[in-house]
Amino acid sequence: MAGHIPKEFIDQLLGRIDIVDVINKRVPLKKAGREYTACCPFHNEKTPSFTVSPTKQFFHCFGCGAHGSAISFLMEYDHFEYVEAIEALARDLGVEVPREQRAGDNGRPRKKLDNSLYSLMEEVARYFSTNLNKSQEAIEYIKKRGLSVEIIQQYGVGYSTDEWDRLTQLFGREYGQQKLLACGLQIQNDSGRVYDRFRDRLMFPIRDRRGRVIGFGGRVLGDGTPKYLNSPETDIFHKSAELYGLFEARNNTRQLNKFLVVEGYMDVISLAQFGITYAVATMGTATTTEHIRQLYKSGVTQVVFCFDGDRAGEEAAWKALKNAL
Repeated sequence: MAGHIPKEFIDQLLGRIDIVDVINKRVPLKKAGREYTACCPFHNEKTPSFTVSPTKQFFHCFGCGAHGSAISFLMEYDHFEYVEAIEALARDLGVEVPREQRAGDNGRPRKKLDNSLYSLMEEVARYFSTNLNKSQEAIEYIKKRGLSVEIIQQYGVGYSTDEWDRLTQLFGREYGQQKLLACGLQIQNDSGRVYDRFRDRLMFPIRDRRGRVIGFGGRVLGDGTPKYLNSPETDIFHKSAELYGLFEARNNTRQLNKFLVVEGYMDVISLAQFGITYAVATMGTATTTEHIRQLYKSGVTQVVFCFDGDRAGEEAAWKALKNAL
């Protein structure tokens, strides 16, 4: 964590946002006198007992007792953690969340995470996305898999050109080469030469549960190896703790009560194409206890493992099941 969020900022944030707008984006509200009403999103009912007060800036359900501020609502409805809810509200207002640095376990200040790494990764993801139409081979691959334009855009699938230093040309001046290396977008060999990690590949942006691009997976389009190439471990990407498609599943599946855990990027996207929007992928790595924790933090009650039908896939499923118990 980058630091403690000052209470003063949280109070100011709650004073600036309108809880009616926050909730109405997720649950259609109807005006009733000075307040707004709806059927409660937290329990089944036919007669609206869920009210939102614009003057007091809180919600309350007379049926189940759910009650709280805009932060509480996001935590309950979107299954956000406390900090995630604050950051989501801050993004809506276009403001940055300040942090107070606290000492780590050894008494030294905690390392401050460079937020510009997230900005760089987001820009690179957009660049890859705009490149997609430049590769006929990438287009043919997508058509062969039967993927729609909408699903490709939803998951931000893109293409990295077959160039050695394209990212330096585009982003080196603004961000510097050290940040391109720090994000795992480039590699420096033993002789000191720096070059792009992903070249001539179909690109899959990996987002954390907050929607920030933290890494990439790249599928080779020709006969090169490896077939899939992932971002390395960085300050913002830890493969054993992340699940591809988790952000999209939480955003696209409103009544999210289970996850389908699969192996790869295309598994997730292909399932979403046919309406199964709750699939996530371990990106070829073994399912870890942190993966399990991330799944159940989203409020689901069921996790289904659906790996390849070969022996390796069956063994991976049994190991995942043991981690879940």
